[in-house]
Amino acid sequence: MNTPRSGRPALARPDGTPVRVLVVDDDPDLAEVLSGVLRYEGWEVRTAGDGAAAVAEARDLMPDAVVLDVMLPDTDGFAVLRELHAVKPDVCVLFLTARDAVEDRIAGITAGGDDYVTKPFSLEEVVARLRGLLRRAGMARQLEEGPRLTVGDLVMDEEAREVIRAGELIELSPTEFELLRFLMRNPRRVLSKAQILDRVWSYDFGGQAHVVELYISYLRKKVDAGREPMIHTVRGAGYVLKPVAR
Repeated sequence: MNTPRSGRPALARPDGTPVRVLVVDDDPDLAEVLSGVLRYEGWEVRTAGDGAAAVAEARDLMPDAVVLDVMLPDTDGFAVLRELHAVKPDVCVLFLTARDAVEDRIAGITAGGDDYVTKPFSLEEVVARLRGLLRRAGMARQLEEGPRLTVGDLVMDEEAREVIRAGELIELSPTEFELLRFLMRNPRRVLSKAQILDRVWSYDFGGQAHVVELYISYLRKKVDAGREPMIHTVRGAGYVLKPVAR
């Protein structure tokens, strides 16, 4: 198996073989750059410049993920997606689109796409989206686990920026993620609003400490919703994250 040079923990198929990715784009320069970045991850990558070639390559490669341009010379990505699902129903699909209208996003998701990025995009974003899709779909596993924080049944993968409680993935905004990370790095420790402001927002809000209350409420709705609460208020002192007593 190829050894990734990206510095990120290696991601491979469940059987340990390289992740297989098909890049479909009619811009050969973009396809080449994308392929190079994905090969840098240690993955097996092939390219196709139109819909017909994409389906043919998919039948041969049986990819775990496809990076698929919406606009192709012979058809559109949505039609290609339907054919790809006929070849491999569980394939993860990341759409590339130069259009960011709401109807285009809806069309992509309705057609069965898993995610999308809008051109121009960063290569790092494409890699991060693919890694997240593959892991959530169970199509790949991390060979060397990245930094993880665990408090009770709450687990945070800092490298993948994923949070799971009791096996369920929790979607967080960047600020919510940073707030939860600070709480998880200090379990059972009461943290004041001033400490949280300094660590998460990096400056003193002065009289705006209510922003902490607001984001704590956001976290509770996502982390504690329908479950035994882990985030507790200590009146007059601050907040504390504690595992649920068994």
